[in-house]
Amino acid sequence: MTFVVAPESHVAFSDLGTADLVVDALYAGGTRGNSGDDPMSRLIPGIGNQGGFRYAGSPAKGTVKLVVLYTSGDDVDWPDHLDMQTGTFTYYGDNKKPGQDLHSTPRSGNALLRDAFAASHGTAAERASGVRPFFLFEKAGTSGRSVRFRGLLAPGGPSMTSDDELAAIWRATAGHRFQNYRSQFTVLDHATIPRTWIQHLLTGGNPLEGGCPDVWRTWINGRVYRPLLAPATTTIRTRAAQLPNDPAGTAMLETIREHFRGREHDFEHCAVAIWRLMAPNTGAVDVTRPSRDGGRDAIGTYTLGPTANRIAIDFALEAKCYAPTTSVGVRDVSRLISRIRHRNFGVLVTTSHFHTQVQQEVQEDGHPISLISGRDITDTLRQQGHTTAAAVQQWLAQSFPPSY
Repeated sequence: MTFVVAPESHVAFSDLGTADLVVDALYAGGTRGNSGDDPMSRLIPGIGNQGGFRYAGSPAKGTVKLVVLYTSGDDVDWPDHLDMQTGTFTYYGDNKKPGQDLHSTPRSGNALLRDAFAASHGTAAERASGVRPFFLFEKAGTSGRSVRFRGLLAPGGPSMTSDDELAAIWRATAGHRFQNYRSQFTVLDHATIPRTWIQHLLTGGNPLEGGCPDVWRTWINGRVYRPLLAPATTTIRTRAAQLPNDPAGTAMLETIREHFRGREHDFEHCAVAIWRLMAPNTGAVDVTRPSRDGGRDAIGTYTLGPTANRIAIDFALEAKCYAPTTSVGVRDVSRLISRIRHRNFGVLVTTSHFHTQVQQEVQEDGHPISLISGRDITDTLRQQGHTTAAAVQQWLAQSFPPSY
């Protein structure tokens, strides 16, 4: 009998072999203290119990039946990221240090990505034969081997270019340069993967049969994405949630504050650059002179529409280079609100955090303001490859020298 669980349920280690895969359900690890505690190898036999890429079959022989992508969330240099509001998952390949070719990794993870994304742009028949289902799991908690199932993945996305979907990016370690993949997947809108389909896949059956979810069949046949969208139910974040939760991230923010110490108004230029990383369609931005109250803001445009006929909407941006112990308060946000009366939206960037009252007022009054905190800054910089304080300092020195 198939063991079915409801969302947010916990599946015991002893029940893994018969369990369905339910989005956001927790699958318990064993308690022996060795590799046999791994739950995924019991959930999906034959995929192994180590590494980020786990699969049934052989990439070299072209016999892969399914692929599991596992992320621990602990690798700050390669920050895998699930955006639940858009259903987009960013995953980094397995060439994470110098000394080998992009595709010559021990687990052939990058070769899997290359072949799957190439086949995804082919015909329906090429997708059916060249793209096997990807299942996303992430580490659950700080101890033990329990994992959480995050969904069924399809390579690419409905609004991405091929360059966005899979890009070979350069990194440097100890003076040695190397490449790795940054891939983008879409989490498909399907709550439960039945055990019958998993077993069917493992026996080499046609992926479009044996309990195949409709969203997977639709994607294979027409490359039509039906993403799993989960808008946030609350936008009030605690102080801890707005600041980095690791020493490296804390050091990155301190590097920014130290770089602009004594000339905090110049942080405005840096804030604009950070906003551009978050919102690539940002157009021209004009940073104004300091005002009477000592503040300084930027006025810019954000472009929408096709290249041949774009429209521009206006926004105002302010930045606060504050210490982590100083929150952005109501007075700071009121100043920005007064500046967006004749503009479409506002952006407030801080190296610190926003007071709870500020967040509540912005939300309850419906002000179109994007509040960007210290953790948002470090997450964005990490996604761009600036993953250490030294890397951030180099970026700042090149982009915003003291005479800026």
